[in-house]
Amino acid sequence: MEQQFLTVTQNSRLAPAVYKMRLEGDVTAITKPGQFINIKLDGFYLRRPISVYDLDEKSVTIIYKAVGHGTEYMTTLENGAKLDVLTGLGNGCDLSRAGEKPLLLGGGLGVPPMYLLAKKLIAQEKTVTAILGFNTAEEIFCADEFEKLGAKVIITTTDGSSGVKGFVTDAMKELSYTHVFCCGPEPMLRAVYENCKTSGQFSFEERMGCGFGACMGCSCKTITGSKRICKDGPVLFKEEILWDA
Repeated sequence: MEQQFLTVTQNSRLAPAVYKMRLEGDVTAITKPGQFINIKLDGFYLRRPISVYDLDEKSVTIIYKAVGHGTEYMTTLENGAKLDVLTGLGNGCDLSRAGEKPLLLGGGLGVPPMYLLAKKLIAQEKTVTAILGFNTAEEIFCADEFEKLGAKVIITTTDGSSGVKGFVTDAMKELSYTHVFCCGPEPMLRAVYENCKTSGQFSFEERMGCGFGACMGCSCKTITGSKRICKDGPVLFKEEILWDA
């Protein structure tokens, strides 16, 4: 983990209430897809943890949704604004377990961390399929970006207005794959867990206080004991997850 002051160089709307922000500066602490950053905002007590969407040598790109006062404030930030950011948080994904045909599943704001993962896997010449789940066609974002990487993209919408009608699990039933990576709300993760035919890595979304393991506010139970989603996660292997009854 490193504290950096990053500069906003892009802040644009992608879909209803969904925005893409590019932050330029020292991002060398971010080393794996699946990690996140934690942003301090003026006038707000807690930082905002947000997954990494994309990364290059001098910048990190995030995608966020304006759902509260803090993220609403983020939509007003203009190019040149400086932000206090904790970078390189979380454990990230283990690409060595992917096999030749990894399956990536993202639901809503679980889609963004799958992009950098797809980018890294395709660079390793893996055959990547990405199932991206949304409620309606109007909410779809970044599907074209996955296709440009070379991933096979399957869209699902709850109302059937685009792609497969239903959830990401409805689109994965007939697919062949070697490993699963997924991120999204807990009901989605649980459904993927119950339906996937291989091992997998599950990235959990959780409310966080500090974001680096000090407050213990995001602890969860696993087969090896309590783990902190912010530090020991957010990525957990399928075999270690214990679901609450």
